[in-house]
Amino acid sequence: MARGRSPPAGYPGFPGTVFTVARRPSIRRQRREQLDRPPVSTATVAPAVGQPAGPRGSQLVTGEAVAVDLRPARLGSRMIAALVDLIIQFVTLWFAMVGALLIVRPQDPALEVAVVLIVYVAVMLGYPVVMETFAQGRTLGKMLMQLRVVRDDGGPIRFRHALVRGLLGIVVERPGILFGAVGVIAMMVSRRSKRLGDLFAGTVVLHESVPMTRGMVPVVAPPLAGWVRQLDLTGLDDQLAGSARQFLGRVHELAPNARERIGADLVARFQAVVTPPPPPGTPGWAYLSAVLAERTRRSYARLVVVSRSRYTPADLGIPAKYLPPEQRAAAEAAEAARAFAQQRRPARR
Repeated sequence: MARGRSPPAGYPGFPGTVFTVARRPSIRRQRREQLDRPPVSTATVAPAVGQPAGPRGSQLVTGEAVAVDLRPARLGSRMIAALVDLIIQFVTLWFAMVGALLIVRPQDPALEVAVVLIVYVAVMLGYPVVMETFAQGRTLGKMLMQLRVVRDDGGPIRFRHALVRGLLGIVVERPGILFGAVGVIAMMVSRRSKRLGDLFAGTVVLHESVPMTRGMVPVVAPPLAGWVRQLDLTGLDDQLAGSARQFLGRVHELAPNARERIGADLVARFQAVVTPPPPPGTPGWAYLSAVLAERTRRSYARLVVVSRSRYTPADLGIPAKYLPPEQRAAAEAAEAARAFAQQRRPARR
């Protein structure tokens, strides 16, 4: 395949990817490239570079030089989760306040204020801290929206992270007439939608689930329509074709370097068993897609021929009115004979 050449005109609907056969870098160089990448976020964790990556995500690298694909939670989902948590906190605060005042029965106004303040801090600070510590970075609102708080390196948070987030939330972000505005502004400015509590605690809120993307369906691009008719596919076995089909189905989930490496390897294996070679300048994805689509078309054509030779339209359950005129008379006669035979069966009994 042409190295670094963009797809020729007339290939609509395909990503502009050219698989080039390149030399695989050394392990030391791969780790150095991983460590040079900026930390990032989405919602799936890939065990190594080159594994499926979440959409619109980026990569961070752990201390063991393992690339992690994360998807940060944006303002909308976090606002809904925060609203659910606030409703739960306000309901809990009301019941706790009434219960505390009935139990203590303060006669002094100062004691009454102290009780109210203690209950308020215990509920508004204790709820997120306890939930995020023991529920692995999730509150009830985050569970509903499938969000989770993790460290910047992708690891689980501890008590100190939850405490810093809670203190910043109750002291800086929530009080006053600008209720929540400080946190909203911080999330809009931050690249990973971090509020002040996340910035000081070194945490980030992620989506636990990533929407699935549909892969590429093998089709023949118009410029290759004449070339695929000449292909000799006798050397292409089911295992290699299945590998290529699986690759095209997940091509949008793979990291760019993995997509190039796997695609180049498949193109080389296809060229070793499929002749003639593709036209000069054909992108790798178009080559694989065209070969698989032509193989499927030929298999279907053989199946149709075998079915027509072994089975009649009546055996396949096709009504006579849907058949061509030259086959309709024979099919109608067969249907009449079958109906007559079914009518005579009860009489024999």
